[in-house]
Amino acid sequence: MSILRITCSPRGAASESHRLAQAIIGRIACADAAAAESVVEVDAGRLPHIDPDYAAALCAAADPAGPVAERGSLGLSSRLIASLAQADYVVIATPMHNFTVPSALKAWIDHVVRVRHTFNITPEGKIGVLADRPVFVAISAGGLFSGSGPRQPDFLTPYLKTVLGTIGLRDVTFFSVEGTVRGLDALRAARADAEAQIAAAVARTMARRAAVAAC
Repeated sequence: MSILRITCSPRGAASESHRLAQAIIGRIACADAAAAESVVEVDAGRLPHIDPDYAAALCAAADPAGPVAERGSLGLSSRLIASLAQADYVVIATPMHNFTVPSALKAWIDHVVRVRHTFNITPEGKIGVLADRPVFVAISAGGLFSGSGPRQPDFLTPYLKTVLGTIGLRDVTFFSVEGTVRGLDALRAARADAEAQIAAAVARTMARRAAVAAC
């Protein structure tokens, strides 16, 4: 059992999204101690962009053989996909940058959304090949993008739903701490609201998993 955490903020462990992700992991650990024994960390900010060999492989009818398959982005992609495929839970800690995902998260996505490895192209379209599992996304945003009233655009959550669904991950739940620039009182209220949502959502996830296991 394991948890894969992808940290995408340039502030790393000091970021609000990382703190929120830690709250998610804490709740998972309380309900599934075995999973908490192995938390695999990916610092997306350290990932390079894909290289020419990787781009060529995406356009080819088959993956390259020999040493090319293990070097550069191709080798890194295979390792990142393996860590994703082996995880029982995925926790993505990300800020919202300019209404959407930061470049660090996009780099991770570009490595793991890979034809013939995490999805296949069929006459019906792209079909994901990964087994579904709970994905929890912890978002921090300086402004507000949910709720009623004036809000900034949100291209992050629909994009992640679509791209993760493309590789087979459809059990995706979002939590957010918004308005982080609006003062300490607003921040505390946003944290409390998000943590209450986390407690309820993780409880539902565990109940659903228990019901499936009992069948």
